Amino acid sequence: MNELRRSIGLVRATAIVVGIIIGASIFVQPSQVTGAISSETGVLGVWLMAGLLTLIGALVIAELSSAWPQTGGVYVFLKNAYSPVVGFLWGWAMFWTMHTGIVAIIAMVCARYVGSFIELSDTGIRVVAIVAVAVLSAVNYVGVKQASAVQATLTLIKVAACILIVGMAFLAGGSPAAAAGTAMPNVTLPRIVTAMIAGLFAFGGWHMVSYSAEETINPTKTIPRALVLGTLTVTVLYVALNASYLHVLSVDQVSKSTRVAADLADAVFHGGNWARIVSFFVILSTLGAANGVILAGPRVYLAMAQDGMLFKQIAHIHPVFRTPSRAVVLQGIWAAVLIATNSYRTLFTRVVYTEWIFFAMLAGALYFLRRRAGYAPAYRFPGFRVWCAIFVASSATIVITEIVTKPQETGTGLLLVLSGLPVYYFWSRKRLTFRS
Repeated sequence: MNELRRSIGLVRATAIVVGIIIGASIFVQPSQVTGAISSETGVLGVWLMAGLLTLIGALVIAELSSAWPQTGGVYVFLKNAYSPVVGFLWGWAMFWTMHTGIVAIIAMVCARYVGSFIELSDTGIRVVAIVAVAVLSAVNYVGVKQASAVQATLTLIKVAACILIVGMAFLAGGSPAAAAGTAMPNVTLPRIVTAMIAGLFAFGGWHMVSYSAEETINPTKTIPRALVLGTLTVTVLYVALNASYLHVLSVDQVSKSTRVAADLADAVFHGGNWARIVSFFVILSTLGAANGVILAGPRVYLAMAQDGMLFKQIAHIHPVFRTPSRAVVLQGIWAAVLIATNSYRTLFTRVVYTEWIFFAMLAGALYFLRRRAGYAPAYRFPGFRVWCAIFVASSATIVITEIVTKPQETGTGLLLVLSGLPVYYFWSRKRLTFRS
């Protein structure tokens, strides 16, 4: 009998959490947060709040994954807590836009930074991005052990890079420009929300470690621990990195920078090849993030196919490698199509906010799941009533803000998600007909 192979321990599971979250944005463009909150204290406060909200979400996922340690993660949680149709809509949006869109975006960022070393046309950038997706998909096709080993290695490198940048900034001492260029605080609720949305985007992907529960050793303990360790590690690194940026550069410089880590290195060392060195670390960081996302996604499509919600062929597990090989290939092909047609950004930006609708539903589910017969998680989120209320309110604020400020884009995105409803009912009827 073909089964998924358990080979992900605590270190590799934590590496998946950290490696997926830390992509390119924290090295390149914290400008959106700093531009919205023109105060050093306010900026660091926003990053702390984003880290706190991520930790709350991670603790929700930790409890749910200890109750249902099955392949598919969020899909399984939504299906069991609410209804199969809710889980299906998550998986539907994941495949067409949210998840493959993330893969495409990260691969394109990686390819653009490869362009720092060799001259690439727009077509060349797309080719490099597609090759990156193909190579990482091949690693994940061959085995989760190999993919998680790659993830752990790249995560270690990017964490070391973060520590190096922080050390470089504070050992060099503060910059006169940073001291003289501090802007007057301009902190209002709309600006805080705008900054929080940008900060939470940089924390994205924290939930994906739950997708590979059946390939995780002792998942009821390992996944909750990895989620907590991973989100705390990233929060500390993000706050430290932003503190180092603001220690060397002024608020105005950070808010206008599109490559802040490179600008910090240039300011400390007065030019040289540091921009290329930082570009090299960004490439490694994006490869690590892309590898983690590519590893996670096929587990959801596998679970959906096993439930009869997708073609049964997608549920195939490779007899030698014990991976969801066909789901890996399908995801890679669609990500490549999005890259080649340049449609990933439009689709992704229209749909990404809908993640927070599902996250709010998961946090809200704990209120009634705790009273449901048969619900017996190995880990229980302490103080969930208060923390989940904060999380749900924050998620609602993010969603409402996006709808009010971008009504056309968000409306289109919501319709894309809801377009999965007729597909779900088609597959449901097909499954019932087959069983009868």
